Amino acid sequence: MEMELISREFIKPSTPTPPHLTIHPLSFIDHIVARNYVPVIYFYPNEASEYDHNNQASKLSMLKNSLSKVLSIYYPFAGRFRDQVSIDCNDQGVSFLVTKIKTNLSKILHNPTETELNPLFPDEVQWRVMDSSASILAIQINCFTCGGIAISVCLSHKVGDGPTLFNFINDWAIMNRNSNEEKTELLFPVLDAGASLFLEKNFPIFPEFVFVKQNTVCRRIVFEGSKIESLKAMVSSHKVENPSRVEVVIALIYKCVVSALRLANNTPLVVAANLRSRMVPPLPEKSIGNWVWSFPVLREKAGETELHELVTKMREGLSEFCDKNVKKFGDFSFVCEFLKNATSVRKRKEDTLNGSEDIAKPSLFYFASWCRLPTYEVDFGWGKPIWVTSVCSPVRNSVILMDTKNGNGIEALVNMEEQDLAILECDEKLLQYASLN
Repeated sequence: MEMELISREFIKPSTPTPPHLTIHPLSFIDHIVARNYVPVIYFYPNEASEYDHNNQASKLSMLKNSLSKVLSIYYPFAGRFRDQVSIDCNDQGVSFLVTKIKTNLSKILHNPTETELNPLFPDEVQWRVMDSSASILAIQINCFTCGGIAISVCLSHKVGDGPTLFNFINDWAIMNRNSNEEKTELLFPVLDAGASLFLEKNFPIFPEFVFVKQNTVCRRIVFEGSKIESLKAMVSSHKVENPSRVEVVIALIYKCVVSALRLANNTPLVVAANLRSRMVPPLPEKSIGNWVWSFPVLREKAGETELHELVTKMREGLSEFCDKNVKKFGDFSFVCEFLKNATSVRKRKEDTLNGSEDIAKPSLFYFASWCRLPTYEVDFGWGKPIWVTSVCSPVRNSVILMDTKNGNGIEALVNMEEQDLAILECDEKLLQYASLN
């Protein structure tokens, strides 16, 4: 794929950040989160009958202007990290690249390999650890010969989770779509949700998490809505009330992995949960920062774990985690102890991963869901995306779930070692409900 870099610049907020807001305190979970860039990419076909260069130039100009405006609202994203617990909102801007791709968008969509997708991200920073002085947010606009556009966005995980990233992009799209209107009505994000919990409190400095680079490859496994309904019906028949799409897909993938790789039935399973609505009191859904944490799903060792049992155990694990932890996140002393324990456990895991090759590989499976976030709602004014996705994560045995375009199915991005993934791809139970993309 031939690519030409057309421009590189920093887009700054349209209005300067007021002096009293120049130091932005991060939330207590942000303090320990890794600085890796979380990537997402949106593909927009050219709906016109022919390519119009002037129209594409106009789109680029509008994207810059609307980005500048939305950064006045999300002003911490245009700053730089001051230290581990705060951002200097100095309006230095976000990295903004424009490229020309000398092929049609359809070529990428017909064969979306990592080799084809990776160059579409700004400086290929996806999942990489950011430099301390680097742009917190990086964007690349890829213009295809046919007039199609791919917009990739990479946000430092330290300032936000999946909901933060997708809400920002959706607000940027709304601002762009309504650029000709005098005033755009937005439900403003809550920037200080974390800081407002513990005013005038100084947290101890705990070690930041880091993503240990592991040898992973990624496969997209797609579950159509009708197949998911079959799984839900199967689980419901065992008196499990209203199983969700995400619950049954996690249960099936995990069950198939354990079976295909001949792992122990109690192989560790952890699932990430959005804590915003579970906090006491609840936080607004547009609270920026990291408000996601993973909880363990505990099971019995003996016997095969069935889908309905896994769903039940997931619910029990989440309920227990919220009762024992999340509901106490208003207590400063408890949060300090929670962060201390979390970082010490993580450090032991990283030491194991960085140790001798003779150490047995830990078989922990991690699931995170980006479903029900405004992924396919992102309309910059020329229609909704035909596809939204991410790329291979360096975390072995991690799975990210995303909605398919119709909102009923799920696309699972499965990151595993190549030989393990090759075995999973042949699992008959998995292929009964999913297709390999």
